Amino acid sequence: MILPSQNVENQPKERHGPFIIAGLGNPGRKFEHNRHNIGFMLLNRLSNKLKESFGKVEAKALVCKANYQGERIILVKPQTYMNNSGMSVSSLVRFYQVSLENLLVTYDDVDLPFGVLRLRPSGGSGGQNGMQSIIERLGTEDFPRMRIGTGRPPGRMDAADYVLQDFTAQETELLNDILDRGVEAVLTFISSGMDMAMNAFNG
Repeated sequence: MILPSQNVENQPKERHGPFIIAGLGNPGRKFEHNRHNIGFMLLNRLSNKLKESFGKVEAKALVCKANYQGERIILVKPQTYMNNSGMSVSSLVRFYQVSLENLLVTYDDVDLPFGVLRLRPSGGSGGQNGMQSIIERLGTEDFPRMRIGTGRPPGRMDAADYVLQDFTAQETELLNDILDRGVEAVLTFISSGMDMAMNAFNG
Protein backbone atom coordinates (compact mmCIF):
# COMPACT_ATOMS: atom_id res chain seq x y z
CA MET A 1 0.00 0.00 0.00
CA ILE A 2 1.30 3.46 -0.94
CA LEU A 3 0.45 6.17 1.54
CA PRO A 4 -0.81 9.49 0.09
CA SER A 5 2.40 11.26 1.11
CA GLN A 6 4.46 8.84 -0.97
CA ASN A 7 3.87 10.24 -4.43
CA VAL A 8 5.91 7.88 -6.58
CA GLU A 9 5.77 10.23 -9.57
CA ASN A 10 7.87 12.75 -7.65
CA GLN A 11 10.48 10.22 -6.54
CA PRO A 12 13.75 9.92 -8.48
CA LYS A 13 13.85 6.83 -10.66
CA GLU A 14 16.08 4.16 -9.14
CA ARG A 15 19.11 3.65 -11.36
CA HIS A 16 22.26 1.61 -11.11
CA GLY A 17 25.69 2.20 -12.61
CA PRO A 18 28.16 2.05 -13.99
CA PHE A 19 28.00 5.59 -15.34
CA ILE A 20 30.23 7.12 -18.01
CA ILE A 21 30.71 10.88 -17.92
CA ALA A 22 32.48 11.96 -21.11
CA GLY A 23 33.93 15.44 -21.52
CA LEU A 24 34.89 16.56 -25.01
CA GLY A 25 37.97 18.50 -26.05
CA ASN A 26 41.28 18.32 -27.89
CA PRO A 27 44.45 16.81 -26.37
CA GLY A 28 47.64 18.82 -25.98
CA ARG A 29 48.79 21.88 -24.05
CA LYS A 30 48.05 24.34 -26.85
CA PHE A 31 44.33 23.50 -26.63
CA GLU A 32 44.18 23.29 -22.84
CA HIS A 33 42.43 26.61 -22.23
CA ASN A 34 40.38 26.78 -25.45
CA ARG A 35 36.63 27.28 -25.28
CA HIS A 36 36.31 23.97 -27.15
CA ASN A 37 37.94 22.21 -24.18
CA ILE A 38 35.44 23.13 -21.51
CA GLY A 39 34.32 19.49 -21.41
CA PHE A 40 37.86 18.48 -20.39
CA MET A 41 37.95 21.31 -17.85
CA LEU A 42 34.72 20.12 -16.27
CA LEU A 43 35.98 16.55 -15.94
CA ASN A 44 39.21 17.76 -14.34
CA ARG A 45 37.13 19.64 -11.78
CA LEU A 46 34.88 16.62 -11.26
CA SER A 47 37.82 14.26 -10.73
CA ASN A 48 39.19 16.63 -8.08
CA LYS A 49 35.79 16.71 -6.37
CA LEU A 50 35.75 12.90 -6.31
CA LYS A 51 39.38 12.87 -5.08
CA GLU A 52 40.58 10.78 -8.02
CA SER A 53 42.85 11.48 -11.00
CA PHE A 54 43.27 10.66 -14.68
CA GLY A 55 46.13 8.19 -14.81
CA LYS A 56 45.14 5.50 -17.27
CA VAL A 57 44.56 5.30 -21.03
CA GLU A 58 41.79 3.05 -22.35
CA ALA A 59 40.35 3.02 -25.88
CA LYS A 60 42.43 6.11 -26.77
CA ALA A 61 40.96 8.08 -23.86
CA LEU A 62 42.22 9.28 -20.51
CA VAL A 63 40.11 7.52 -17.90
CA CYS A 64 39.44 8.23 -14.23
CA LYS A 65 37.49 5.73 -12.13
CA ALA A 66 35.64 6.77 -9.00
CA ASN A 67 32.68 5.99 -6.77
CA TYR A 68 29.89 8.37 -5.83
CA GLN A 69 27.12 7.43 -3.43
CA GLY A 70 27.84 3.77 -4.06
CA GLU A 71 27.79 4.09 -7.85
CA ARG A 72 30.75 3.30 -10.11
CA ILE A 73 31.71 6.31 -12.21
CA ILE A 74 34.04 6.32 -15.23
CA LEU A 75 35.23 9.74 -16.38
CA VAL A 76 36.37 9.79 -20.01
CA LYS A 77 38.43 12.38 -21.93
CA PRO A 78 38.88 11.14 -25.54
CA GLN A 79 42.39 11.79 -26.88
CA THR A 80 41.39 11.29 -30.53
CA TYR A 81 40.78 15.00 -31.15
CA MET A 82 37.28 16.37 -31.05
CA ASN A 83 36.00 15.15 -34.41
CA ASN A 84 36.69 11.48 -33.57
CA SER A 85 35.37 11.47 -30.00
CA GLY A 86 32.91 8.71 -30.82
CA MET A 87 35.69 6.15 -31.23
CA SER A 88 36.61 6.24 -27.55
CA VAL A 89 33.16 6.85 -26.10
CA SER A 90 31.42 4.07 -28.01
CA SER A 91 34.20 1.57 -27.26
CA LEU A 92 34.07 2.27 -23.52
CA VAL A 93 30.26 2.21 -23.40
CA ARG A 94 30.36 -1.27 -24.88
CA PHE A 95 33.33 -2.51 -22.84
CA TYR A 96 31.80 -1.46 -19.51
CA GLN A 97 28.28 -2.40 -20.63
CA VAL A 98 26.93 1.03 -19.73
CA SER A 99 23.25 1.68 -20.33
CA LEU A 100 22.86 4.70 -22.61
CA GLU A 101 20.70 6.43 -20.00
CA ASN A 102 23.82 6.32 -17.78
CA LEU A 103 26.04 8.02 -20.36
CA LEU A 104 26.38 11.80 -20.02
CA VAL A 105 28.40 13.78 -22.56
CA THR A 106 29.40 17.36 -21.73
CA TYR A 107 30.73 19.85 -24.26
CA ASP A 108 30.83 23.48 -25.44
CA ASP A 109 27.99 25.19 -27.29
CA VAL A 110 28.34 28.54 -29.07
CA ASP A 111 24.56 28.90 -29.32
CA LEU A 112 24.16 29.24 -25.55
CA PRO A 113 25.17 32.37 -23.64
CA PHE A 114 28.48 32.09 -21.81
CA GLY A 115 28.18 29.95 -18.68
CA VAL A 116 24.64 28.70 -19.25
CA LEU A 117 24.12 24.96 -18.64
CA ARG A 118 21.60 22.99 -20.67
CA LEU A 119 20.90 19.33 -19.91
CA ARG A 120 18.80 17.16 -22.21
CA PRO A 121 18.02 13.43 -22.29
CA SER A 122 18.52 13.16 -26.07
CA GLY A 123 18.75 15.17 -29.28
CA GLY A 124 20.94 16.00 -32.26
CA SER A 125 24.51 17.23 -32.35
CA GLY A 126 23.65 20.88 -32.99
CA GLY A 127 26.60 20.97 -35.38
CA GLN A 128 29.11 20.01 -32.68
CA ASN A 129 31.48 17.60 -34.42
CA GLY A 130 32.43 15.63 -31.32
CA MET A 131 28.80 14.94 -30.53
CA GLN A 132 28.12 14.04 -34.15
CA SER A 133 30.92 11.49 -34.00
CA ILE A 134 29.43 9.93 -30.84
CA ILE A 135 25.94 9.80 -32.35
CA GLU A 136 27.26 8.10 -35.48
CA ARG A 137 29.32 5.55 -33.53
CA LEU A 138 26.50 4.71 -31.10
CA GLY A 139 23.90 4.70 -33.87
CA THR A 140 21.45 6.77 -31.81
CA GLU A 141 20.78 10.26 -30.45
CA ASP A 142 19.07 8.84 -27.36
CA PHE A 143 21.62 9.52 -24.63
CA PRO A 144 21.97 12.39 -22.12
CA ARG A 145 24.13 15.42 -22.66
CA MET A 146 25.03 18.69 -20.93
CA ARG A 147 25.97 21.67 -23.05
CA ILE A 148 27.97 24.54 -21.57
CA GLY A 149 27.54 27.89 -23.26
CA THR A 150 30.55 29.75 -24.66
CA GLY A 151 28.53 32.51 -26.33
CA ARG A 152 28.60 33.55 -29.97
CA PRO A 153 31.77 34.79 -31.68
CA PRO A 154 32.05 38.56 -32.07
CA GLY A 155 31.37 40.22 -35.40
CA ARG A 156 31.95 38.00 -38.39
CA MET A 157 34.43 35.67 -36.73
CA ASP A 158 33.99 32.05 -37.76
CA ALA A 159 32.66 29.85 -34.95
CA ALA A 160 35.36 27.23 -35.61
CA ASP A 161 38.08 29.84 -35.01
CA TYR A 162 36.28 31.22 -31.97
CA VAL A 163 36.05 27.93 -30.07
CA LEU A 164 39.77 27.26 -30.64
CA GLN A 165 40.66 30.51 -28.88
CA ASP A 166 41.37 30.65 -25.15
CA PHE A 167 38.78 32.11 -22.83
CA THR A 168 39.31 35.82 -22.22
CA ALA A 169 40.67 37.02 -18.88
CA GLN A 170 37.20 38.23 -17.93
CA GLU A 171 35.64 34.87 -18.82
CA THR A 172 38.37 32.99 -16.96
CA GLU A 173 37.47 34.84 -13.76
CA LEU A 174 33.95 33.40 -14.01
CA LEU A 175 34.94 29.87 -15.02
CA ASN A 176 35.43 28.52 -11.50
CA ASP A 177 31.82 29.14 -10.55
CA ILE A 178 30.57 27.79 -13.90
CA LEU A 179 32.60 24.59 -13.56
CA ASP A 180 31.53 24.12 -9.94
CA ARG A 181 27.91 24.42 -11.01
CA GLY A 182 28.52 21.96 -13.84
CA VAL A 183 30.03 19.46 -11.40
CA GLU A 184 26.98 19.71 -9.15
CA ALA A 185 24.74 19.17 -12.18
CA VAL A 186 26.63 15.98 -13.10
CA LEU A 187 26.46 14.65 -9.54
CA THR A 188 22.73 15.38 -9.43
CA PHE A 189 22.30 13.49 -12.70
CA ILE A 190 24.09 10.49 -11.17
CA SER A 191 22.27 10.53 -7.85
CA SER A 192 18.79 11.69 -8.84
CA GLY A 193 18.39 11.38 -12.61
CA MET A 194 18.08 13.69 -15.60
CA ASP A 195 14.73 15.26 -14.69
CA MET A 196 16.04 16.45 -11.33
CA ALA A 197 19.25 17.75 -12.89
CA MET A 198 17.37 19.63 -15.63
CA ASN A 199 14.98 21.21 -13.13
CA ALA A 200 17.81 22.34 -10.87
CA PHE A 201 20.44 23.51 -13.35
CA ASN A 202 19.04 24.33 -16.80
CA GLY A 203 19.50 27.98 -17.66
